[in-house]
Amino acid sequence: MSQVVLITGASSGIGKTSALLLAERGYIVYAGTRTPEKFDTNAENLHVIQLDITDSKSIRTAVKKIHKEQGRIDVLVNNAGYGLVSTVEDVTEEEMFNQFNVNVFGIFRVCKEVIPLMRENNSGVIINISSFLGKIGLPLLTFYNSSKYAVEGITDSLRYELRDFNIRVHSIMPGFFSTNFAKDNLVANVSTFDENSPYANLVSNLAPNIVEQINEGNDAGEAAELIVKMIEDEASLARETVGDKARQFIPMRRELSDEDFERRVREYYKLNG
Repeated sequence: MSQVVLITGASSGIGKTSALLLAERGYIVYAGTRTPEKFDTNAENLHVIQLDITDSKSIRTAVKKIHKEQGRIDVLVNNAGYGLVSTVEDVTEEEMFNQFNVNVFGIFRVCKEVIPLMRENNSGVIINISSFLGKIGLPLLTFYNSSKYAVEGITDSLRYELRDFNIRVHSIMPGFFSTNFAKDNLVANVSTFDENSPYANLVSNLAPNIVEQINEGNDAGEAAELIVKMIEDEASLARETVGDKARQFIPMRRELSDEDFERRVREYYKLNG
């Protein structure tokens, strides 16, 4: 019997690539997106479904639809997210809330609806798409960083909470990937990017560097293959990295002291003034 997978944020990038790969591999895939009309596909086993993870009613409707059609959800991939680029000094209350509303509270909302179905079946896999920046801080990305640190905390705690119900919980920490993330999923605070900002030097140095690394990043197919592996291998680690930057920085983060690691990051991103 084919496993049923729900993926959030599936209209582009890692989400879309993973949805297509899983459907190709025989999974029954529900690709959740706020804009189903943008997901143009005739792939067998793939169902595009309206899903807004900031709206509990939208989530309940989607989950009920899947349950009615399939009777279960075996795998949840929490992929939806975006990055706010702002200093702490400049951020607005709305920007601050929206970042966590999508990247953190969205995961809670979807898990809240899906976990009961998995618990009743005494099986399931939840994969949270985090980021290598969930273990590493960078200026201008404080809110994105901290939201992904929260995703790591969610993963750790849920692993304990759901273990008795045979539900595996994992996170994947991608590096920079060559998707539309820089174009469609980075939101910039206007004041931070003002030419008269006291942070103008930092912005002019770091922001283009980050965008270039995203545009020249790894192929989303690497992350999709890891998702398949994580679903199929019950011995998968709690969290795994994918992509060059993640493979470079995460082991270094584990090995070095906080101060030594910070010096390495400052040198790499030319943050020494």
